[in-house]
Amino acid sequence: MDERRTVKVSKYVSKHLRHQPERIGLVLDPQGWVEIDDLLAAAAAHGFPVSRAELDHVVAANDKQRFAVDGTRIRAHQGHTVPVDLDLPPAEPPAYLYHGTVAAALDAIRAEGLRPMRRHHVHLSPDRETATRVGARRGRPVVLAVDAGAMHADGHVFRVSGNGVWLVDAVPPRYLRLP
Repeated sequence: MDERRTVKVSKYVSKHLRHQPERIGLVLDPQGWVEIDDLLAAAAAHGFPVSRAELDHVVAANDKQRFAVDGTRIRAHQGHTVPVDLDLPPAEPPAYLYHGTVAAALDAIRAEGLRPMRRHHVHLSPDRETATRVGARRGRPVVLAVDAGAMHADGHVFRVSGNGVWLVDAVPPRYLRLP
């Protein structure tokens, strides 16, 4: 499978597992799972046929490990804008986590901290390198350090998804180290 097709399939699957399952007639269960056969049939019925081999390749090859497969089911690890409960247990974060953004967002972040926007959680990276890649998707990246240890000590609940992305409801400005 060529790289362009891999990216196209990944974006299509991500869009429908995270944001618009109803657009192709999918119904996610409360934890965001859907039967793989249902996903493949819905994609084909809506003019975007994907083979099981292509889907398996996308799941295995995706550099962000966006998807989880459990037997005959698939879901996105995080980033949903549709209601789901990923059923992730609280976890103790490392002392610092990181968030990639762009300079244009810094004034709002200084004033309001990090908010989930349309998603359910703020996404944090375990290292600067990953946060740099995340921030670079929207331009020249700026990496913010988050004092996750202090947040946790102050009662903020962290969870970690199956692909290592840390999730928290919000990050107040006082826990951020801004450039």
